[in-house]
Amino acid sequence: MVGPVAGIKVVELGVWVAAPATAAILADWGADVIKIEPPAGDPGRMFGRMLGCDLGLNPPFEMDNRSKRSIVLDLTTDAGRDTAFELLAGADVFVTNLRPGALRRLGLDFDSVSGRNPRLVYGLISGYGETGPDADRAAYDVAAFWSRAGVAHLLTKPGDTPPFQRGGMGDHSTGMTLAAAVCAALLARERTGAGQLVTTSLYRQGAYTVSFDLNTYLLTGQQIAIGQRESMGNPCMNNYTAGDGRGFWIVGLEVERHWPSLCRAVARPEWLTDPRYCDARGRAAHAVDLIAQLDEIFATKALAEWAEVFAGEPDFFWSPINTLEDVVADEQFHAAGGIVDVPDSESSVPMVATPADFHGTPCAPRSVAPELGQHTEEILAELAARRPS
Repeated sequence: MVGPVAGIKVVELGVWVAAPATAAILADWGADVIKIEPPAGDPGRMFGRMLGCDLGLNPPFEMDNRSKRSIVLDLTTDAGRDTAFELLAGADVFVTNLRPGALRRLGLDFDSVSGRNPRLVYGLISGYGETGPDADRAAYDVAAFWSRAGVAHLLTKPGDTPPFQRGGMGDHSTGMTLAAAVCAALLARERTGAGQLVTTSLYRQGAYTVSFDLNTYLLTGQQIAIGQRESMGNPCMNNYTAGDGRGFWIVGLEVERHWPSLCRAVARPEWLTDPRYCDARGRAAHAVDLIAQLDEIFATKALAEWAEVFAGEPDFFWSPINTLEDVVADEQFHAAGGIVDVPDSESSVPMVATPADFHGTPCAPRSVAPELGQHTEEILAELAARRPS
């Protein structure tokens, strides 16, 4: 279970989620990841207390820091920086989400580091990019990904206040982007022999996330309307509630293909010839009335009963709107590899798996997140052993 990037050495100087997530993905895939932490530790170590988790647990930190080794270095000192440079001299990859200005002050910017190790792939996550008036502006994903990139606005019903982003949503998708970019840069290094600077930003990731809308606006000047459940022009692409209060989503994107299966599922074959509903234009014009009728019909049975009905229609595409409890109880979630057992001393801890599997070079997490500085002496001993005698 060595993984596709086994043998790759990664040094991470990350805080909170985004860069630690990138390094955690690479660690899951087999890389040896050394996490540099200040004497006070990565502030992400506070997540457990901030969330009020019981028994001293810190699930978000565990997710993004498993299979790593932790070394404590005070980078404000010459000795700390010297050790960091020594680590980077023997590394394949450096991953960080410190602001560009802070990296320059520490002497850990790309130009300074690559001059000592030209084969190093330097992966940087910023809030808003490396240039421009806000290049050194502080950012969390709620600001740069969710808010400024338009994601929150596009998910807000007119007249409502914006919804709150769930923790780490933008960070995790940005972290996956950087992990992929780092692997591409390692592939390029095999051809050229040279490392390079690889960058992404929370802002760019947010814009890419809503690129369906943003690219439409760029090319046409038009904005795609925010859907209203009660008046969706395509009733086959809408959410409904069953009689037991369970929500579900019908995802019949191909209007003419999916409309007949919906009519059969709700026992309304007459809708197929009803002049109000027999074509897409008519259904859009009478959407409010049609959706109201569907609401009444779906309220007559529990979701489990509807699931049996839907199963009889091969062209009826749908999904339950699951709670976290539903996801964990879902047989398909487990069959799809959604949970991984992370070794912890003599036992293991179930955690969410990173979303990629390698069937030729299988991989698995090797350990839970390290304690602060747990491997400092071990790593320093390895450096000492590498030095010329």
